Amino acid sequence: MSKALTLKENRDFSRLYRKGKNEVCPVLVTYFQKNRKNTIRYGITTGKKIGNAVRRNRAKRIIRAAFRELLPDIKNGYDFVFVARVKTPYVKSSDIKKAMLTQFRKNNLI
Repeated sequence: MSKALTLKENRDFSRLYRKGKNEVCPVLVTYFQKNRKNTIRYGITTGKKIGNAVRRNRAKRIIRAAFRELLPDIKNGYDFVFVARVKTPYVKSSDIKKAMLTQFRKNNLI
C-alpha cells in the first residue's frame, strides 16, 4: 500500500494511548495497534514542550517525511501515533527514519 490515511479524531488517539503498544527512543515515541481495516493510518502529536509553533511544525514535517519513506515496507492494517520529543526538531529526517526503522523491525511491522 502506498498511501496512508491520517488520524484526526481524539478517540483514535486516545485508543492508541490506552490500548496500543509503544516504543520509545530519544527522538520519537511510537504507539501502534492493529486495526480492523486493511489500511495504514497515522497521526502525529507535538506538545508545547517541544517549543514554539515553528519548532512543532518542523518536528511534524520531519516525522511525516521519514514515515513516508518507510510506508511501502510497512504491513497493512495498523494505526500509528508518533509523538515528538524535545530533541526531535533538532535532528534530520534521516535520524528519525533510523529510529522508526528500529522500532518497526523490533515489533515485526516491516
